[in-house]
Amino acid sequence: MSKQDNQLSSEKRFYTISAIVIIIVVALICQLFNLQIVKHEYKDSADSNAFFKKTLYPARGTISDRHDKLLVYNQPMYDIVYIPREVAPFDTVDFCNILGLTKEQLLKKFDDVKDRRLNPGYSSYTMQTFMTQLNVREYGLFQEKLYKFPGFYIQNRALRQYNYVNAAHILGYVAEVGRSTLEEDPYYARGDYAGKSGLENSYENILRGEKGVEILLRDAHGRIKGKYEDGMHDKAPVSGKNLQLSIDIDLQAYGEYLMQNKIGAIVMIEPETGEILCLVTAPTYNPSTLLGRDFSANYKLLEQNTSKPLFNRAIQGTYPPGSTFKTTQGLTFLQEGIITPETMYSCAHGYPPGGGRPKCHGHASPLALAPAIATSCNSYFCYGLNAMLSNRKKYANISEAFDTWKDYLVSMGFGYKLGVDLPSEKRGFIPNSQFYTKAFKTNKWYAQNVISIAIGQGEVLATPLQVANLGATIANRGYYIAPHIVRKIQDQPLKKEFVEKRYTKASTDKYLTIVDGMAKAVTAGTCRGAAIQDIPVGGKTGTAENPHGRDHSWFMGFAPVDHPKVAIAVLVENAGFGARFAVPIAKLMLTKYLKGQIPESEKYLEENMAKAVVLPNVITSWPTRKAEVTTSESMDSEELVD
Repeated sequence: MSKQDNQLSSEKRFYTISAIVIIIVVALICQLFNLQIVKHEYKDSADSNAFFKKTLYPARGTISDRHDKLLVYNQPMYDIVYIPREVAPFDTVDFCNILGLTKEQLLKKFDDVKDRRLNPGYSSYTMQTFMTQLNVREYGLFQEKLYKFPGFYIQNRALRQYNYVNAAHILGYVAEVGRSTLEEDPYYARGDYAGKSGLENSYENILRGEKGVEILLRDAHGRIKGKYEDGMHDKAPVSGKNLQLSIDIDLQAYGEYLMQNKIGAIVMIEPETGEILCLVTAPTYNPSTLLGRDFSANYKLLEQNTSKPLFNRAIQGTYPPGSTFKTTQGLTFLQEGIITPETMYSCAHGYPPGGGRPKCHGHASPLALAPAIATSCNSYFCYGLNAMLSNRKKYANISEAFDTWKDYLVSMGFGYKLGVDLPSEKRGFIPNSQFYTKAFKTNKWYAQNVISIAIGQGEVLATPLQVANLGATIANRGYYIAPHIVRKIQDQPLKKEFVEKRYTKASTDKYLTIVDGMAKAVTAGTCRGAAIQDIPVGGKTGTAENPHGRDHSWFMGFAPVDHPKVAIAVLVENAGFGARFAVPIAKLMLTKYLKGQIPESEKYLEENMAKAVVLPNVITSWPTRKAEVTTSESMDSEELVD
């Protein structure tokens, strides 16, 4: 073999050996990466032999009302946790007797912890939650015998406590996180708790705080020997931020008292700020019901209740707004130049061009806008809608006219969510021209086909919050601030949408006529029952037609008229015309807020409203129907006064 061949052979061996070495090194690096980064078992094993990492849970933020009355606070509770690989054989009978478990329940708990579908990221080397929310007795018994159960530990937590039985739908509840939360948010571990509804849910990231960790050193036998490096690597928990609400808890409690044995909602707003003063939904429940280990059983009972006490009607229930909606129509027609405040329309106990439908009650005729609002004339607003939708000098076609109409309603807070700081708010429904074109299968439809929307019937749907916001907008003469419940966040400003004014498409001067009509409705119209001595009130009644039973009772208004401090909406399902229940309840709520107490002269009214039982068939969401003129031929003359 030549020298050149030997050199080539040596180089070949060198490259071959180098390649083999590189492959081996790469393989080792990949394996180490897989073991230490992708799979945590070896690292967890090493760490668990030397260290005990104890999670330190932060105190959840407290919640108080606008007068600093404490609503929600924390009380110590205890969890049992364990490290699976450290658990040695133990007396299961004694263990189960202490905790009130059966052998089958014990085994199931162990199986659930190992189930990665329920507990993503499970490792036998890390802390796992066995049981939560031990009471003081259970804690004492278990602590006394803890030495008999190696691998088990007790961990301090906090349980929510309530000072009042009210405002359950506002406050919400806290419950153990589920699989989806564990997968989506690495902050949580199995056995952790998070807000599931109400403010507890919408302000979860603010209320929960930040977990801490305490690293303890183990000896060769696994015994705790103290803090690792004197706690240098420990992380202290950061408490959650406290919330101050705009809610007046006494006003909230009073509203719930008046709405007992009824189905509906009361919403009161401070117009100047958009702060919600009370948000009552009936029926309701005691927030303390959804606490502790009885949570699941109690939740199931509430869920199965046919009256749906878990359903927040104030923001989730959608209803035809009835005649409260006429105020929006007057504003739209005025701003578009369809009418003037002096424009007069006649009424003959019904809308003449529609053959007397929608029907109307007896009143003076013809009427201008303000008295039409005061007497709640159906015909007036049907004439106005027809004049707008049929105006071909101003609008090219009915679609353009109708979508212009819709834009006004959207600017007033209808058809979309208002953005209240509570979860699960519904948007209601305001149709557009395409909706009717699709329903009628032609673009050549007419005002008469949809005339019922002029009086808040037909396809129009709104939540009680949206109707209360309408009252606040009129009180402000043309603008509103997004309704919200949190007034202050500890060391943090509110979102800008809760301080910014939102102006409607109708100018301030147009609102003056509407205010005049609503003031006359209380002094000499359909809302006379809302009058309060020494306090001028503006109001509008409403009757929402209900194909499933008696009509729903509405009231929307504000007080005082000239310098409004509060706006209100009251809805009582299946209570008949607005003046029967919604008006007197609104009067009592306004009196309570503005005067601080109910005078002796009104105590009889208070008692009558509180004791009244109105428990009809429950309708929580109205289906959208095809466009048609909707009237109630069975209504008597009294019920037509809305």
